[in-house]
Amino acid sequence: MSGSVASSTGTLVLETASGRHNFTIEVATTEAERELGLMYRRSLPKDGGMLFLYAKPRALAMWMKNTLIPLDMVFIDAFGRVHRIESHTEPFSTTPIPSDGEVQAILELNADTAEEIGLKAGDKVIYPGLGQP
Repeated sequence: MSGSVASSTGTLVLETASGRHNFTIEVATTEAERELGLMYRRSLPKDGGMLFLYAKPRALAMWMKNTLIPLDMVFIDAFGRVHRIESHTEPFSTTPIPSDGEVQAILELNADTAEEIGLKAGDKVIYPGLGQP
């Protein structure tokens, strides 16, 4: 089985001390899209990712069940700021990865991307629907 593309795509920008970094993302907004996420994918473009976007902030947790590639998970608050980063998650793990607070979105990127661009808590995430609590 191969992962299917989420129903919408877009460009997301991460503003870090090293500059602005653009990512072409798939957006998962329905329960079915969120459940599938990036499962079964064998690769992700270097500038690709998936944004799990929720209508209201809440405490969330993700896992890596059936996910073949290691990822960085970026938890984003309602103000469009990085809340926390879980780097280099373990493929196939069923251990929950918590948001450690209320967030409105989770961005999944290739493992080590956050470190490569110098992403840290407090950095700005620019995407329609984020940063408008």
